[in-house]
Amino acid sequence: MIKKMRRRVIVAAMFAFFAVIMMIAILVNAVNYGIVTRRADETLAAVLSYEDKTPDKPGPKGPPPGPFMGLPDVEANYMTRFFTVRFDSSQNVISTSTDYIASIDKEDAIEMARKVLEGKQRGYMKAYRYVKVAEGDETVVAFLNTGREQQSMLSLLMLTAVVSFISLVIVFILVTVFSKRAIRPYANNIRQQKQFITDASHELKTPLTSISTSLGVIAMEHGEDEWTDNIRNQTARMTEFVGKLVTLSRFDEDMPLPNKERFSLSEAAWEIIGVYKSRIKAHDKKLTTDIEEDVNILGDKEAIRQMLSVLIDNAIRYSDEKGEIRFSVFRKRSKAYIEVFNTCVYEEPPDVDRLFDRFYRPDESRNSETGGNGVGLSIAKAVAQAHGGKIEAICPSGKTMTIRIII
Repeated sequence: MIKKMRRRVIVAAMFAFFAVIMMIAILVNAVNYGIVTRRADETLAAVLSYEDKTPDKPGPKGPPPGPFMGLPDVEANYMTRFFTVRFDSSQNVISTSTDYIASIDKEDAIEMARKVLEGKQRGYMKAYRYVKVAEGDETVVAFLNTGREQQSMLSLLMLTAVVSFISLVIVFILVTVFSKRAIRPYANNIRQQKQFITDASHELKTPLTSISTSLGVIAMEHGEDEWTDNIRNQTARMTEFVGKLVTLSRFDEDMPLPNKERFSLSEAAWEIIGVYKSRIKAHDKKLTTDIEEDVNILGDKEAIRQMLSVLIDNAIRYSDEKGEIRFSVFRKRSKAYIEVFNTCVYEEPPDVDRLFDRFYRPDESRNSETGGNGVGLSIAKAVAQAHGGKIEAICPSGKTMTIRIII
């Protein structure tokens, strides 16, 4: 139980840190991408504006002769590499400018420009940021070399990924080390609680045995009466309760079921049904069984038998007068299912989330007529979890109760 809680603390802490660091990494890269793209678009706007400054003369437009001087930063002008292609309304090439780039010739420029004519107005193509602008009947496509910027974005992405991974590893180590210290007070509390239950159980067994023995002597000397019957019933109930507490304490251990073996769940179910058939009949309740043959599981047979007994006993105790009980065992998708259904008459549906809590009973008055003590279903849950399974209760209207176990 302590190990499971420690794992949950580690998982929760790592999930929270992972979510935060991923959010930061995504935000940093998204902001960087936005800044780089905005700067590239501003440069493209300067390129288009610079191209339109060609003196009025016959022939196609193009950038004026000389170095590119469209940006306020003089040094940045010499680092800007771009090319443009101008099309008419029929998508015929009017002019091509590749004077400010060395890696692209006119044929390549035209081919790239034609690819974006029918596409988005802005975007990236390989190492270039492009923009498509309509000017009357003409369309100008401008490409800006952003290889350095894209490499910078990729480097930042890789850096944040590496830093995030290293941070996760470091935090995992720290959380693993300090989680033990963090749950130490709770672990000590659990150990003290288990020790108290164990000690109290042993201390109670001796007087209960003495009471039972003395009761037998009294009955032999003075005969049976309602008082001896009441003492015997309450002693038996107390003895059963002490046994359940010891069982719960055992399931709180890290390895409650060290000796598991493969056995037939179907046969175990039939055995338990055979034990409870007479009691169900004595309570004038209807039993229906649907136990599939050859349902085998790996586990502790005695613990499973105890769990099945708890489920049947619970259905008998809390079903309505002349109620119906259905007991099913079957296999579905390589998992074993156990379902116990019974009719009931709750005025309000019980809190199924608390139904498996220790000492919880739907009857808040804790009427002893049913004989329950709120421990049985806790044992069923502990057994199911010890076998790697899960347990759930379904009571939608308060008129029927289904407890399902999946192993």
